[in-house]
Amino acid sequence: MEFAQLPIPEEILAGIRGAGFVECTAIQSLTLPLTLKGKDVAGQAQTGTGKTAAFLIAVFSRMLGSSGCTRGEPDAAVGHDDEGGGVTGHWQPPVSHPRALIIAPTRELVVQIERDARLLGHHTRFKIAAVYGGVDYEKQKQQLVDGDVDVLIGTPGRLIDFYKQKTYRVDRVEVLVIDEADRMFDMG
Repeated sequence: MEFAQLPIPEEILAGIRGAGFVECTAIQSLTLPLTLKGKDVAGQAQTGTGKTAAFLIAVFSRMLGSSGCTRGEPDAAVGHDDEGGGVTGHWQPPVSHPRALIIAPTRELVVQIERDARLLGHHTRFKIAAVYGGVDYEKQKQQLVDGDVDVLIGTPGRLIDFYKQKTYRVDRVEVLVIDEADRMFDMG
């Protein structure tokens, strides 16, 4: 099956063509018809078979097909109380409100997903950020604070750390991807 035969938005098809892809791999042929309809999928395939592209195409297509949230909303100017309910009236530092959250077990995998996301999402306006250990912590934190991130990719430890610091929120997440979930369960 060719990607062009699927109901994929043109911006994503342009990224697919830019990556040099024409034909779907087996895992993509099985999952994309379902995920493009909004169905949840758990898939398993060997390394190098196109799993990452399959979930990124589905994530980007969903995000382009939904209205999402508008940027520049007044959330940064009016804080929320610790319970997440009422408004405090106190200024709070800006936070990101990602629409997609992708969790992967290792920094190498996070880096690879980010690279693929930038390639496939090149013709979209999505802001993509990756957070993981072993690199400049403050720089990663700043990219979340500086602007609203649409797609946040990270390792569990760094994602939990930034979440506890209220650097990003999850109340607008539309899509959650857990890559190599079996490996993360093995890790604890």
